[in-house]
Amino acid sequence: MALKRMFCLLTGIGMLLSSGVAWSAEVHGRSSTQYQWFTDYLTGEKQGEFGEYLSLSVTKVDKAGKLSFTGYGRATQDILNGQGLNGRLYYLYGNYSNLYDKADIRLGRQFVSYAAGSALVDGGKIDLKNVGPVAFSIMGGRNVIFNLDGEATTSKDYVWGLAANLVGFKKTDAELSYFMKLDEAGVARDQIGASFKQYLLNSLKVYGNAKLDLTSEVFSEVLAGVKYYPSSDLVFTGEWYQSYPIFDNSSIYSVFAVNQYREGVFRADYTVNEKVSVNAGYSKQFYGEGADADVYGLGTRLRPIEKLQVNLNYDFHIGYGGKLNGGAFEVTYEPIKPLELACGVHYDTYERDRVTGRETARKYWLGSRYKLNKSMTASLRIEDNVNQQYESDWAGRAVFNYDF
Repeated sequence: MALKRMFCLLTGIGMLLSSGVAWSAEVHGRSSTQYQWFTDYLTGEKQGEFGEYLSLSVTKVDKAGKLSFTGYGRATQDILNGQGLNGRLYYLYGNYSNLYDKADIRLGRQFVSYAAGSALVDGGKIDLKNVGPVAFSIMGGRNVIFNLDGEATTSKDYVWGLAANLVGFKKTDAELSYFMKLDEAGVARDQIGASFKQYLLNSLKVYGNAKLDLTSEVFSEVLAGVKYYPSSDLVFTGEWYQSYPIFDNSSIYSVFAVNQYREGVFRADYTVNEKVSVNAGYSKQFYGEGADADVYGLGTRLRPIEKLQVNLNYDFHIGYGGKLNGGAFEVTYEPIKPLELACGVHYDTYERDRVTGRETARKYWLGSRYKLNKSMTASLRIEDNVNQQYESDWAGRAVFNYDF
């Protein structure tokens, strides 16, 4: 029914916005046929699932090239546990751009993201532009919610929002936005948000995001960061992030006490030459009520020969949550141009508390990708997880992609 409603909606959009459908319309997209096998962590049973993922783009529908349609969805079938056919429509919308050189109009199922909030919406979005140094956007419609079996949206789930963006400044981006979500109980979320990005002196970028929940009068998210790149080979990054969990006003979890999370991050990335690059980072994490942790990380990318790449990463965590000491080793090799082979080992040791003692978690994986021609590729990945829960847990995915 959802597919039928979307098709009828987009057909109406095309009739209203286009002066006539041109025979030169171009259709592009990707068909991805997949088979996945894994353990269902809810039931503990093995699951084998066939899936078809389809993305589609139709452009040049009208003579002016202003009207286009875009869609993406999937259909899956479990063949081991008899769970039946399951489908999801992620987006399907029509877009009409440059109406009177002032507006872009998008109608249908679409993902909308503002600094104040984001949602998958069955509705519309209008962007007003070329009206000065500030561009405006407004969106609204049915709030699409997915659960394990499909859609869980009710007749009273809606969202709407608006945003103002600074435009025309080469080194400056800024947004101020508002977001509201409604459900059966009324207003579920009421938020304002802001984001900005500023380039300075050709070697410095300052950026930040903030989201304020108007109901609880607290900042649910704050991010402030600086990137300094004295050369194209060297980048220093410093960030401060804090979050305070916010639940819908109608949720029972909204009455529970929660702690604010804060994190300070410093990272350096350096490209030594075409064959070697390294990175190092440190973060200080604060979980509230005196609980904190220190996290250190090191990594390198090596390309000893043109067709071989080796990635090494190491992390060490100490403090709240216990001790974690682990790393990853990954190799990618291209023996011939259409074929790519890869493998990796992830190894972690951790100690949550003195009672459980030291435990380990390991992952071993193999992968390959083969390009049959310009439009078809096939890939395969197999992995085995060994940890305290599973002595051996095999999972994998086989994929055939066709681009058209």
